[in-house]
Amino acid sequence: MRCHALACLASIAIAGPAMAVPVHYQLDAAASQVGFQITSAQSNLKGLMPVATADITLDFDKAAASKVKVALDASRTQMGLPFATDALKSDSVLFTKSYPTIDFQSTNIHPDGQGAVVQGKVTIRGVTRPLTLQAQIFRPQGSAAGSRDVLTVKLSGVVHRHEFGATGYPDLAGDDVHLDIRVRIVKE
Repeated sequence: MRCHALACLASIAIAGPAMAVPVHYQLDAAASQVGFQITSAQSNLKGLMPVATADITLDFDKAAASKVKVALDASRTQMGLPFATDALKSDSVLFTKSYPTIDFQSTNIHPDGQGAVVQGKVTIRGVTRPLTLQAQIFRPQGSAAGSRDVLTVKLSGVVHRHEFGATGYPDLAGDDVHLDIRVRIVKE
């Protein structure tokens, strides 16, 4: 069942002031995946990258007080084809020997229509740039209305790899990396 940001805010307000505080969540890594897609000359290349660490605090009463800090394990990136995985980890793309993680830290979160906009800074290959993600929050099917104990967060956005010096294989892969991130979080 879907629980978008505005509905979450409304149910917290109805619940009263005792719940109107930031809530810290732990990542359920087994139920989370960071998916990405790169357009290539032949087709779209898809891959997954595991989350190494996550520190997530959500304030459903005041979205701007929410904070997200995540580190992805770029060295364990997997794509459908072994040679594509090796190319992605190579020195001319992610350079995972020297930069094994990709880090993201939010700088601003605000409600937007059916979800929220998460603005932050992402560091890839030691280069930090702004990144904006669209977010939606869902409750698991069968959970009680208004429950915030277990949530799934869907994030989407685009990273332009050349901005981070990840310029390898330009004739085989495009510049835009489309993100499709789905994470399960559990209230502490």
